[in-house]
Amino acid sequence: MKVEEHIGGVPPLPGKTDGVKQYSDMKNMVIVGLGMTGIAFLEKMLNNDTAQEYFYTVIGEEPYLAYNRVGLTEYFEHKNFDKLLLSPKTFYEERNKNRWNFKVDEAVVEVDRDHKVAKTSKGNSYEYDTLVFATGSNGVLPLQLLPDPVNGKSKQDYRNYREMGCFVYRTIDDLNSMLSFSEELSIPKDSTKRAIVVGGGLLGLEAGKALLDMKTFDNVTVVHRSKWLLSQQMDEKGGALLTEKVRDLGVTARTGTTVDELLFDNNGKLKAVKYNDGEIEECQLLCYTIGIQPRDEVAAESGLVCSKRGGVAINNFMQTSDPNIYAIGECASWNDKTFGLIAPGITMADILSFNLIQSKFHSPKEFSEPDIGTRLKLMGVEVASFGDYFADKNGPKWLPKGYTLKKVRSLVYEDPIEGIYIKLILTQDGKYLLGGILVGNTKQFTKFTSIAKQRKPLPCPASEFILGKGGDDDEDADMLSDDTQVCSCQNISKGTLVENIRNGKCSSLGELKSVTKAGTSCGGCEPTMKAIFESEMKKMGKQLSNALCAHFKQSRADLFSIIMVKQYKSFKEIMQNVGLKPEAAGCEICKPTTIGSIFSTLYNRHILDSDVHGLQETNDRYLGNIQRNGTYSVIPRMSAGEITPEKLIAIGNIAQKYDLYTKITGAQRVDLFGALKQDLPKIWEELYEHGFESGQAYGKSLRNVKSCVASTWCRYGKRYKGIRSPHKMKGGVSGCVTHCAEFHSKDFGLCAVQNGFNVYVGGNGGMKPAHAQLLKSDVPPDQVIPLLDRYLMFYFRTADRLQRTARWLENLEGGIEYLRDVVVFDKLGICKELEDQMNELVGHYFDEWRESVIRKEDQIFKQFANTDKSQETVEIIRERGQRRPADWPEKETVEKKDFKNIKWSSTSWRSVCPSTELPEKEAGSSTTILISDTQIALFRLNGKLYASQNMCGHKRAFVLSQGIISTDENDNVYISCPLHKRNYVIDADKPNAGACKNDDSLSVALFDIKEEDGMILVKLPPEDELDEVLGTTKWKVKKSETVSEGIATFKKLDAKFNIKVPVRTPVPSVGGSELDW
Repeated sequence: MKVEEHIGGVPPLPGKTDGVKQYSDMKNMVIVGLGMTGIAFLEKMLNNDTAQEYFYTVIGEEPYLAYNRVGLTEYFEHKNFDKLLLSPKTFYEERNKNRWNFKVDEAVVEVDRDHKVAKTSKGNSYEYDTLVFATGSNGVLPLQLLPDPVNGKSKQDYRNYREMGCFVYRTIDDLNSMLSFSEELSIPKDSTKRAIVVGGGLLGLEAGKALLDMKTFDNVTVVHRSKWLLSQQMDEKGGALLTEKVRDLGVTARTGTTVDELLFDNNGKLKAVKYNDGEIEECQLLCYTIGIQPRDEVAAESGLVCSKRGGVAINNFMQTSDPNIYAIGECASWNDKTFGLIAPGITMADILSFNLIQSKFHSPKEFSEPDIGTRLKLMGVEVASFGDYFADKNGPKWLPKGYTLKKVRSLVYEDPIEGIYIKLILTQDGKYLLGGILVGNTKQFTKFTSIAKQRKPLPCPASEFILGKGGDDDEDADMLSDDTQVCSCQNISKGTLVENIRNGKCSSLGELKSVTKAGTSCGGCEPTMKAIFESEMKKMGKQLSNALCAHFKQSRADLFSIIMVKQYKSFKEIMQNVGLKPEAAGCEICKPTTIGSIFSTLYNRHILDSDVHGLQETNDRYLGNIQRNGTYSVIPRMSAGEITPEKLIAIGNIAQKYDLYTKITGAQRVDLFGALKQDLPKIWEELYEHGFESGQAYGKSLRNVKSCVASTWCRYGKRYKGIRSPHKMKGGVSGCVTHCAEFHSKDFGLCAVQNGFNVYVGGNGGMKPAHAQLLKSDVPPDQVIPLLDRYLMFYFRTADRLQRTARWLENLEGGIEYLRDVVVFDKLGICKELEDQMNELVGHYFDEWRESVIRKEDQIFKQFANTDKSQETVEIIRERGQRRPADWPEKETVEKKDFKNIKWSSTSWRSVCPSTELPEKEAGSSTTILISDTQIALFRLNGKLYASQNMCGHKRAFVLSQGIISTDENDNVYISCPLHKRNYVIDADKPNAGACKNDDSLSVALFDIKEEDGMILVKLPPEDELDEVLGTTKWKVKKSETVSEGIATFKKLDAKFNIKVPVRTPVPSVGGSELDW
């Protein structure tokens, strides 16, 4: 079906449905309005409604496809309607007719709510289950100043005033009518062609620009009742500068003026206007842009509640007084407010489309006070306002917590030569940006808007934003967080833009605009889009710094080669010879995932040895994956999923004895969760008595090799067990091409074929799945292990830290072809060396847990250094007969506390534990003590002691003593939380002592600490005061905070899909008072 080639761009109309449901298994949704908000809502629903719950009928009153009203002014530059289309004609031509239909040049004139039918001006009826009003608004004409239209035409139809010379500025028809009127206008020779725009707001300036671009009027005047143009968005100085710039363009600006009377000739044609000062000015065309009138007449006639100020009344969920009818955009009245901007309408469309599909199983989204800041290029002048831009005039709408003085300060930059005005409104102390106004230069609009929305302290003095340290647009783009709203019209974030650039969908700015819709409305965000696009393209195509962290300028691959060649075997030795600061203690980046990992790969040292223990990540340090309540996992190896009945019984008995949550996983093994740290040695000792060994599921190492039932034993899982690598690895071996072991999604995969094995590499089934690539086919069985040895060791040597094989192979120059040259055809002559290195590594394998049990290193696993007591830090629930910690609450129920500034009534020194509990180690050491009900973390690094609370306030997790002790580029000593990497400065001598380096809302309490006569002493307040502030009982996550929401959500899902959920009673030997779900 072809689209007709005319100015309307309207495809042939789809056939009538006559109100009969075409698809009985789908609900009908009628969208009334095919404007900017209506089309946005339709597209969002089509994307979100993957289950095809609805059939959509969208009905537009205008005889046009949805077009960009914000870009109407540009129409006079090209007069090509297709350039205004919000979606291309093919969107309508090639639509799935089983999902949606559309009508144009057809108005909905009645909604029969009793029978759920929408009736139109063409006599059609459309049944609905859900109806959405997106009818927009009309412009406003002062009818009291206008005579009745000729021939008895309706006074309410503004089109009847066009022939008199009176217009509004809302639609493409308004523009075309003004264009036709001006071209046909004839006046006496001694007269001047004049056009007047009444209203100097956003639309008024757009209309003035349109009339100027017609080039048919000798004079264009903008009349505005306030003292300066754009008075709803600009302060007096900014508005005055804008007014001056408008006048420089040749437009007359009459401010502080109103039109009191319109004068017409004998033919009913406009001839002049009379101003409030009595002056009469001749004119032939008058365009009013003095506000909007919501199109709520059909809704009102159907009995829906409407606001007295106009607009269909809606709640926070866009719902009207009829639960089956919604309203969005300019026709909707929320809290007695209507919004004449596109951005709030798009936000409403976002919220409603999400709620209609997802709210059955998810908390619905709610509409809140929108940011009505704008950025536009009006009459060639860049103007913008953001945030609370009248906070200095009307008082701030928001102030940070603790700010009682409701005063603000303004930082103003004026350049009358270049015509630039920048005003930033700040809190009294200048630390928070509240809003601002920009004229002449709006390049930083997106950054300013983002900072104001985040409500966080400024990262630098506000003056740097204006005078700056220099820097280009790329740097500005990189400063923006992924959730920064770049396009306010279409509600598009930086993250969405970056995703579509990086995934290869968009290789040009035009494609980026087309795919995301960003920059397709007002176009004000295009400079920021361009900066983001160029920055990301540079990242993808140019060499970037591979510096590991603040302590090493080399990449991981370079450090691997240096350590291997130089045979460095201690962290101190590496730092002194390779590090940027020889005395530095390293950080959470270079210690565990780089130096510690490289040592394990090269030398296979026991990671509990005192000189390397501090280099390990928390999971490696305690040989188990830490859980959210500070407990650990226990995962024995089960090669190829094989297990004898006797072992299966044994693991069940051990899980029952220690009350562990037990689960069979997709990795063909049984995982046990919830083991107390102090119980780990005992659990593993019992597992070894029954023939189990460690599965090393806690380390960046081989996790498992999955095999199908055709293979009774897997030598590959045995070969590479326990080997440390840049990231975790998984393998898969299938006895045939049916893919039972999922070898295509593994780091290495083998498929048995007639002539041996096909070897696949670089697969991944994680967050960004990757299909494994064929390295070599028909590999003889005796050549498989040497080939895998070469591949894995080459990966160990050259990958970046925490880089899976899939990402490594994607970034490897030359890709799979180069890898094949190196490890199959020995292009670099290193294949023998790679094989020998792997043989050396696997030849020194030992089971870390078995060695730990033999050594009796139980003291490492004690919960507290000063007592054998134990504490639960998260309340326990029972779910289907199994014990697990309660979920973290989605919304924090306990107010965050400024721990770093706690003032104690008194403090005194207290001996807490022997110095041997906190030994001097090269990479630092740590432990935990329990004082009454409060956990205190103790640290030793380079001969100095530190003490802090053990709780990380981010998720109220008592785990800081188990984190990595680090130093930064400013020599701040900090502890990195092992769960979510919040970094707390624990050096009490630093100005920012106790602060969190990467989350301003968090902090920790610090305590003085010293060592005397072989004992550690900490200066502490009275116990009852300490417990009141930091007690575990006060801060532990409780089941009452999370249970109700979780149950409701899962029960709805179970009911929808008729899932019969088993509820088992607790095992008698481990029963308790915990809640059973």
